[in-house]
Amino acid sequence: MKIAFSKPTAGPEEQRLLFDRFREAGYAGLQLKGGQYGSYLDDPEAFRNEWSRDSACTTGLITGGTLDPDGLARLRSTIEFASAVGSERIVFCHGVPREGLSDTDIAGFARVLSEVGREAADQGIALSLHHHYNQPVMHRRDFDVFFDAADHSAVHLTVDTAHLVKSGVTDVAGLVSDFASVIDNLHLKDFADGEWRLLGEGVIDLDGLFATLGSIDYRGWLCVDEETSTGLVHAMDVSMEYVRLRI
Repeated sequence: MKIAFSKPTAGPEEQRLLFDRFREAGYAGLQLKGGQYGSYLDDPEAFRNEWSRDSACTTGLITGGTLDPDGLARLRSTIEFASAVGSERIVFCHGVPREGLSDTDIAGFARVLSEVGREAADQGIALSLHHHYNQPVMHRRDFDVFFDAADHSAVHLTVDTAHLVKSGVTDVAGLVSDFASVIDNLHLKDFADGEWRLLGEGVIDLDGLFATLGSIDYRGWLCVDEETSTGLVHAMDVSMEYVRLRI
């Protein structure tokens, strides 16, 4: 498994620290939040000149939006940017509330994302759906409906451990086993009392998850998706120590 790191940053100084230190902390890549690259979508060369030409800094780009014409246009722009800066994948959070959606709606979203995923693949970019609390793929059944309709060669799955549990899907290892064939990215974070927690400080059975990752011979990215208030350097270091003891 390749281990990446992701964390929001407060401004340019902290973002520079993220870029400069992730390798020292033992990570093979970064998965960037939208605020860390979004202002450069129309000028990828400016991003590379200002931040880095090392593609490890942009292994994944996390983005969110809708699938209406404006949202699709932005997603396609993000894919073009990803190709220009050497990213491997787009991690897409579908910013539509879950309430009121039918199976037909979710299957329709899968077909639209499959079409965009095929376009992305032509540019060397994988498209991975990040399920999310209060977004279309939220409940356990939603995963079946979406991936029954999706082109598995075109749209993949980013599993987020804490968003699963927040959404009521407590058997994280079971879902990973069930969808092993489409998972290409896994976001690790812990959860308790309605809040994100550092790894090992919440209620999620992460040891069971790691055992399952071993049993399915998982070869994709494992990304520490750190969204607590913990300082950047400390979060990097304690998270890597936790993961290293389990892989």
